[in-house]
Amino acid sequence: MAFDADDEILQDFLVEAGEILEKLSEQLVDLEQHPDDSNLLNAIFRGFHTVKGGAGFLQLDALVNCCHSAENVFDILRNHKRAVDSELMDVVLETLDYVNAMFDQVRNGEELTAAPGELIAALDAFALPQTAAGQASVKLAQTPELAGSGQDGGDITDDEFEQLLDALHGDAPVSGASKSPVVEQPASNNGGEGSGSGDDITDDEFEALLDELHGKGKFAAQAAVDESAGTKGAANPAAGGVDELITDDEFEKLLDELHGKGRSPTVEGSGSKPAAPAQTQAKPAQAAPEKKAEAKPAAPVPVAKAPARDSTPVAETSVRVDTKRLDDIMNMVGELVLVRNRLQRLGSDSEDEHMQKAVSSLDVVTTDLQAAVMQTRMQPIKKVFGRFPRVVRDLARGMQKEVNLVMHGEDTDLDKNLVEALSDPLVHLVRNSVDHGIEAPDVREKAGKPRHGTVTLSAEQEGDHILLSIDDDGAGMDPEVLRRKAVEKGIYDQDTADRLTETECFNLIFAAGFSTKEQISDVSGRGVGMDVVKTKINQLNGQLSIVSALGKGSRIIIKVPLTLAIMPTLMIVLGDQSFALPLVNVVEIFHLDLTRTNVVDGQECIVVRDKVFPLFHIKRWLVKGSDGVDSTKSGHVVIVAMGTHQVGFVVDQLVGQEEVVIKPLGRGLQGTPGMAGATITGDGRIALIIDVPSLLQHYS
Repeated sequence: MAFDADDEILQDFLVEAGEILEKLSEQLVDLEQHPDDSNLLNAIFRGFHTVKGGAGFLQLDALVNCCHSAENVFDILRNHKRAVDSELMDVVLETLDYVNAMFDQVRNGEELTAAPGELIAALDAFALPQTAAGQASVKLAQTPELAGSGQDGGDITDDEFEQLLDALHGDAPVSGASKSPVVEQPASNNGGEGSGSGDDITDDEFEALLDELHGKGKFAAQAAVDESAGTKGAANPAAGGVDELITDDEFEKLLDELHGKGRSPTVEGSGSKPAAPAQTQAKPAQAAPEKKAEAKPAAPVPVAKAPARDSTPVAETSVRVDTKRLDDIMNMVGELVLVRNRLQRLGSDSEDEHMQKAVSSLDVVTTDLQAAVMQTRMQPIKKVFGRFPRVVRDLARGMQKEVNLVMHGEDTDLDKNLVEALSDPLVHLVRNSVDHGIEAPDVREKAGKPRHGTVTLSAEQEGDHILLSIDDDGAGMDPEVLRRKAVEKGIYDQDTADRLTETECFNLIFAAGFSTKEQISDVSGRGVGMDVVKTKINQLNGQLSIVSALGKGSRIIIKVPLTLAIMPTLMIVLGDQSFALPLVNVVEIFHLDLTRTNVVDGQECIVVRDKVFPLFHIKRWLVKGSDGVDSTKSGHVVIVAMGTHQVGFVVDQLVGQEEVVIKPLGRGLQGTPGMAGATITGDGRIALIIDVPSLLQHYS
């Protein structure tokens, strides 16, 4: 392993190989559904080949060996010498896991842990043609006509050409002594991998074959009387033809005479009109190079090079930039946004028309610049979605279920930090759908459903938010079972559980330690996964909601902001201090007569459209000296959502909506409960940004 190589070369390898390995995971699962897709087979072959080449340049021998064995398997598959099956895919996917592990070790500068020898041996076994020995014996016993009748394409392969020569020689009236050397040559090569010059027949061997078929020197003499021999260069056929080349038409006429008109594989695929057998004899001079010209081009698959040509312009029009630079640019744009907000406030107070126009123009330019810089930080959510086909495939196979994964909106863009943050929650949700949602195939059939269950993962942009949904057509959730489990685990007493609505019952699955599984497995049963989802989504200022119908399936919806760098907020005032509520948390605002509140279980509540919301006077928490009961009889109420819950905050004043840049709190204030950071408002004052989940967890 050579980590002392040029660091720039190593970084290029890490970026390129990382992108390839991400694609390979998705492509391999797709291949299991479409095993005959030649383009897919070639793409996977090129992927392993490219990673192997880069690893070889860096002398990463363990990675090279693993990729080389995988590459051999797909070389056999793309030449249709073996069929794709589940056992093969299990081995290849396990190989990809080891390749990814070694890739991470390269990234971290660690010594590589080679793949187990048993795995490499299994790969090498799959790299052999399927029932190669049996197929070879059958092909050698076939007539030349049968060998050429099943071809769809135009050119014959090297192996087929060798078998053709064997069959021709076997039919020729020659003596055993002269026949033996020619027949043994292809057999010893085993498909063209022997010693000497490899799988190419030499000029002397080809001429000897023709002499044995027609008699020494007779073939050249017959070519001299051919009607087509009147072309230039045909004047001296008896000279052995050392300086002449056999043409394509002449070679095809030779095969027509040997096999009968139209029966040669080359004639069938060429599309040219075969001449009558009585007219034709072709020149043997320099025939071997032309034989190579007929057989050799069939080996490479034409589609294999097309993506490389298509990708060239993309490489020329893109440039790799360190994300730290993007973060620095984003911070500077954030400062510009703050100055813009300040100038807007000053411009609105000014009566100077030119000043107002200049501020308005600055607002437009700043908004466009902000959008452009944010776009550079955006990544398609496909980066996260790409791992789920493998997750679903492995889970379904382990649980003996039949599950199809459908993905929509993979090109939806969101901030790179959110892409990374959403990865774990989505994995838990998809695993939950496969494990808890989709039933076993026999159970689905009894319920009148297709054996294959479907998990649908979709993403779409809605304003300045991203909506993610995970749907399954499984068993759905039973509210009564959830109530019973909540009582068994001591989360609620029986009376409280009976009063829970269906939505509140569904939200129980996000409670810590809550699980409907009777037995703990390596996938579920501990009540941890969904609690992680709720915690992470709350940290992202997101919201969670569940819709489920018993026997029909469930849908879990996540709503998160597009970016965490510049945040739209609702500016509020408590006493004489400004605060910012993230707009993503705000559901609605209304004016309330505070004398019409109710108290339930010691908690002040309000009823809005037949829905009950807990009510909190956050001024008592955040403003010193406001612990006493407020004398005001009316106030503004902001309904905010966090995860699956909604509560009401009583505030003194509503200032309006404003985009703010989150600044971290200083060392003295860092870790203050309920505070996500600080910002500078349009009037130049400092406002604290409220972290709704943390605020409620600490004070309520």
